Amino acid sequence: MITLLRNGRRRHVQRGKQEVWHSFFAEDRDHPGPVAGGFGFLVAFDELRLPPGDSTEPHSDDEAEILTYVYKGALSQEDTAGNSGVIHAGEFQRMSTGRIRHKETSVSRSDWVHSFQISLRPSEIGIDRDHEQKRFTAAQRRNLLCVVASPDGRKGSLRIYQDVLVYSAILEPGHHLAYELATGRTAWIHVVCGEATLDDIVLTQGDGCGIMNEPSVSLTVQENTEMLLIDLGPANLRPWEKTSSGTDASPNRGGD
Repeated sequence: MITLLRNGRRRHVQRGKQEVWHSFFAEDRDHPGPVAGGFGFLVAFDELRLPPGDSTEPHSDDEAEILTYVYKGALSQEDTAGNSGVIHAGEFQRMSTGRIRHKETSVSRSDWVHSFQISLRPSEIGIDRDHEQKRFTAAQRRNLLCVVASPDGRKGSLRIYQDVLVYSAILEPGHHLAYELATGRTAWIHVVCGEATLDDIVLTQGDGCGIMNEPSVSLTVQENTEMLLIDLGPANLRPWEKTSSGTDASPNRGGD
């Protein structure tokens, strides 16, 4: 089953020149999206554009693991716990956070920041607040799914404490991509830019889709395309629960 979320169905918020798009927003009861409450362990997927030198309002999040990808520009982050740093284009940061206030700033004097933030339900209550940051080059992501976050830090990826694998891909026109989903697992795809066909569905910039009860994800790109693919554990399984076999859910060990 494929659940399609078109770019125009995302919740769009504009404050001054800065803009944010929320793929999931359970509080918007007047215009609920098809996956307003999230998708399995994936509880938020936000896209942010900040003009040069601008900052978001200080805000706090529920306890979560947050993966930030800076697509363009340079993004400074700081919080009330004293943590700060800059994420540059092509870099991914994994941060474990609780109820602390933080804000983001576009540190460039001339370039806008364009970034994406993935929030995952934590694997347990009270996880340590820490962060890790790495750069993944365009060459590493060219015409393949490059794992950028995983529970075991495979292939130099960021280590997350959840049954989730996050991939990034930069694909050339005509490239066909296939990804096998282990039994019981789901996936979320977001098109950062470009155009791709999933089955008979044409996906363009800003579109997302959830995939459930399918053996694989198979798509072909029509133009230069960048996308994020998130391989998630069973959608109805909480981190502290067990599978029917009595063992903890374990992530698919396949992929690049």
